[in-house]
Amino acid sequence: MRAVIPYKKENAKSRLSSVLDLHEREEFVELMLKDVFNTLRSAGIENIDVLTTSRASIAPDLDVGIIENEKGLNEAINQYLASIDEPVLIAMADLPLLAPCQVMDITEKQTDVVIVPGKGGGTNIIRIMQPSRFHVKYYGSSFLNHYAIAQECGMSVHVYDSFRASTDIDEPQDLVELLVHGSGLAKEYIKERFSMRSGKGRVAILSDTCRIASE
Repeated sequence: MRAVIPYKKENAKSRLSSVLDLHEREEFVELMLKDVFNTLRSAGIENIDVLTTSRASIAPDLDVGIIENEKGLNEAINQYLASIDEPVLIAMADLPLLAPCQVMDITEKQTDVVIVPGKGGGTNIIRIMQPSRFHVKYYGSSFLNHYAIAQECGMSVHVYDSFRASTDIDEPQDLVELLVHGSGLAKEYIKERFSMRSGKGRVAILSDTCRIASE
């Protein structure tokens, strides 16, 4: 089993721009990438590639294979899948809540394909036993796309239901989940910038300039 993490650092996470400036967002996504890498390694996956538009965006201390591809996400991943002749797990780089036990559970499923849905119909993780027979179609309702692609290819599918694996960090309110449930580098980074407050309703986090989520 090997893993690939699609990753883009430049101008990352624009939907967090109301709470983090550009430099902070780029630092934050790098820490989320490291969290995902550490989780995959802790789950026993030794061969990890990062698929990126810029080799310079990868920290030199990260022990990964770097695959530079300036094409769009779908085309870049599909080229990668066509070149792989062993089972592969595609994990997005913004999953700091992902735990090793979930990765191990996903890799041990006996189906041809395992899909982990993300919020809003997205796809956070796909494990594919025969990657050269599969292709990805991210954006829009990518979970439905990937389920249909697997069926069209005659592949058996397992949908993996997990709060941690399904929680990607895209919106300001997602930072609440990171502070409440996280434990890695990305959580510590956000913890330095926001405080958490609980009341009679939902948890809120606050900084000197903004408030995220409502109680």
